Amino acid sequence: MNFTSPRRRFARAAAAGLALTGLLTACGSGSDSGDSDASGPVTLPFWGWANGQDKVVAAFNASHKDIRLKYTKVTDQLTMQKQLTNAVKAGNAPCLVQNTAEYVTSWVSQDALADITQYVESSRSKFNQGSWASAEVQGKMYGVPTSSAPNFTIYRADLFKKYGLRAPATWDEFIAAGKELKKHDVKITNYAGEDPSTLEVLAMQAGAHWYAIDGNAWKVDFQDPGTLKAAEVIQEIIDNDLNSKLSFADYAAVQRNYDNGGTATRQISTWQMAGMVANFTKSFGDWAVAPWPTFTGEAAKTPAPTNLTGSVNLVTKGCAHKEQAAEAALWMSTNTGAVKTMASPETGNGVMPALANSDTYVPEAISEKLLGSNYQPAQQVVKDSLGTVTTDWTFGPNWTAMFTEMQAGWAKVVNKEQKVTDLLAHMQQWTVNDLKSRGISVKG
Repeated sequence: MNFTSPRRRFARAAAAGLALTGLLTACGSGSDSGDSDASGPVTLPFWGWANGQDKVVAAFNASHKDIRLKYTKVTDQLTMQKQLTNAVKAGNAPCLVQNTAEYVTSWVSQDALADITQYVESSRSKFNQGSWASAEVQGKMYGVPTSSAPNFTIYRADLFKKYGLRAPATWDEFIAAGKELKKHDVKITNYAGEDPSTLEVLAMQAGAHWYAIDGNAWKVDFQDPGTLKAAEVIQEIIDNDLNSKLSFADYAAVQRNYDNGGTATRQISTWQMAGMVANFTKSFGDWAVAPWPTFTGEAAKTPAPTNLTGSVNLVTKGCAHKEQAAEAALWMSTNTGAVKTMASPETGNGVMPALANSDTYVPEAISEKLLGSNYQPAQQVVKDSLGTVTTDWTFGPNWTAMFTEMQAGWAKVVNKEQKVTDLLAHMQQWTVNDLKSRGISVKG
């Protein structure tokens, strides 16, 4: 792909952190995972959450005599972090785990992942450089990337047309459209109380830097101008009741709300179309795609890979068969049939591949059934979004714990129990204290 991905910048920042004394601490790893007997194949436990992954595993097992994947589907990405944390502590983590780019540094800092560089380095050229870096820390590979990260707005074109609206090009236009839609009992967006990624990605788009390396320490700043700019947009949406408050704990109910026209837009990546296709019955053909809204007066920017998008399959340190686990991870990310299965929102998860040349998969990664006559123009929007991805965001070493803490405060924000700025002030102090408690050098 001809774009500059943020992931290489992430890896550089993480590498810098690891190279500096006191920036990261580590704990011991658990017992080996994976087994075999003299007469059978090596069996590798594999945890993931992506739709279609079971089909890919079945295809892998059918084509390999000496390695067998034992797949367990976890509910979702956030549940994975909690279950993996418990498994690492108990010493019974699976050999392979699906994860997202922002958590790799955290897991490396906990000494939970295996260095598989020697098994995968020869395949580097098969992947786009940014995606490859998503599983790389300090020049070492801890997994294999599975997806790239286009982000865009999908919206109910029929409702926008009905009420004389156009796809919002800026956040100011987004709020104005939300106020008009509210007159007709339609919300413009949904803020799930358990998912603060909305705050994360808007801050990222606005030029925020929650974590950075400053000399020999981490610098923490949840109250920089970019974050406050994002907070202002979110607060106005909440104060004016422009958002639904539907929890993804009832995933089907959220999808019905979109299908019935209760909520008119989503900022998503290709993989989220899969859930829409699987659950909709009424609105096929009524949706269209537009670029992310920008902040007024600024050039187009797409948030970098987060839990919304870019995935990797990581090999855990306790795995007894690391070479075989690396082989399986590479196969799942490069086999043509496996890639096509996962790229389609009908058969898989609608993810854009992490391969060096992925534009040809765009038609498969977005749903013609969902978009109808808007299908062809949507393809170009998806491709263009990859060229505007932000490139200066760093994930900190306690990201998993930080995000969990932010979840509780975000729920209060959505329910109008506190302001976004209150949450940010709390996260500033909490994150600094948490890093210090781990023996990590920090400023903030």
